[in-house]
Parts: sequence; C-alpha cells; structure tokens
Amino acid sequence: MQISYRLNANELDNNFLESLKAAFQNKEIEIVVYESDETAFLLQNPANRKRLLTAVENIQNRNNLVELNWDTLS
Repeated sequence: MQISYRLNANELDNNFLESLKAAFQNKEIEIVVYESDETAFLLQNPANRKRLLTAVENIQNRNNLVELNWDTLS
C-alpha cells in the first residue's frame, strides 16, 4: 500500500503520526521527505504539462487571451 501526504511541516503533529501507525500497523515502512515544488508537481502529468506550457506560450504570443473589465466583476 502507498499513501501520499502533502502538507505544511507546521501541520506535523502527534495525530499525523498516530494516523500513520494505524494505517500501517505492524508493517515496516519507509518515509521520504522532500520540499514540495508546485510547478514540478503540476508538470509531472503529461496532459497538465501540455496545457500549462500551451498557456504560457499563448501569454507570451498574446494569443487566446480573455480581457476582463474589473468594473463588471462583483
């Protein structure tokens, strides 16, 4: 079984540890901790990657832009 958690380091507490222990009772586990990079995470999925890179290209080339009037937003 594999579970992935994404949280702020400040959210680590005894409840988190107890939930891990309950999920993996009497099993050996491996814990890997790394700093989350939102951009890298979003680019991992090929469909997401294509959509995001296309959006960046559209902005750079000023294509397919939508103009909003701040006065009409409420």
